Amino acid sequence: MAEVLQKRGAAPGLVHVFSAIEACQAFKPWHDKTTGKTGLRPTAGKCLHYYFYFLHPRLGLVYVRVPTWLPFRLQIYFNGHNWLASRLRRAGLKFHMEDNALVACADWKKAQALADDFSLDQLKRDLDGLARQCVPALLERFRSGYHWSLMQVEYSLDLVWRSAEKLTPVYEELSRQAIFTVKAPEVAKFLGKRFPANTDTALGSDFHTRVEGTRIKHFLGPASLKLYDKRGRVLRLEGTVNDVTFFRTTARWNLGTGPPPMKWRRSRKAFSACATCAG
Repeated sequence: MAEVLQKRGAAPGLVHVFSAIEACQAFKPWHDKTTGKTGLRPTAGKCLHYYFYFLHPRLGLVYVRVPTWLPFRLQIYFNGHNWLASRLRRAGLKFHMEDNALVACADWKKAQALADDFSLDQLKRDLDGLARQCVPALLERFRSGYHWSLMQVEYSLDLVWRSAEKLTPVYEELSRQAIFTVKAPEVAKFLGKRFPANTDTALGSDFHTRVEGTRIKHFLGPASLKLYDKRGRVLRLEGTVNDVTFFRTTARWNLGTGPPPMKWRRSRKAFSACATCAG
């Protein structure tokens, strides 16, 4: 993709299209002999998928995964760092990115303010626009459009250092302490769960050496916490969750009498349950 972008340039629009045979949701005919009713049942299958890569004016490089079978469930990916880079360009701020890390910026406070100003309403409009480009005929038949939800979410906090020489001793000490002192009960408690967790839920830590450097990872079920040095100058703390319903949130339950009380419930995958899904 990097080679395609280098030849194509940075103008917004379609970049490339890939195709692949992958698993998808499907339906099969079904007849209930007891009731005499005939209908459709959900099932699993494989079909041709297209990956449409776009350079979006706000979201940066994105892809839209489009299956060729009904119900045409779309999957859209974008990176919040690319979204922030687009905002910095529109604001006229000079900055420098290495991979997906912001390593230099003319005004860090302004950059943080722009990052905090992420709009879910604008995100929905952008996703609707991408859907209209990829499946226009479907949206003409189903005017209600798509219901967007969260599939996988990553959040990161980047601490940028002036030089790798200054970050290295700090990171070495932090990584050592994270491996030897952080235990399973602390990981579960930090993620809002009780210990011992369900025996079927994976829980643990690992230390991994990569070409780019070292990485510490604590995980519990679909959620994980990572600490690593990015490009030698960025200390990144990252949280990833493959199923947001793993977490609980508070909501008011209307019982019909008096002010609705606050109660705990599972987080929902809809955008309203997560105000910072730029991740």
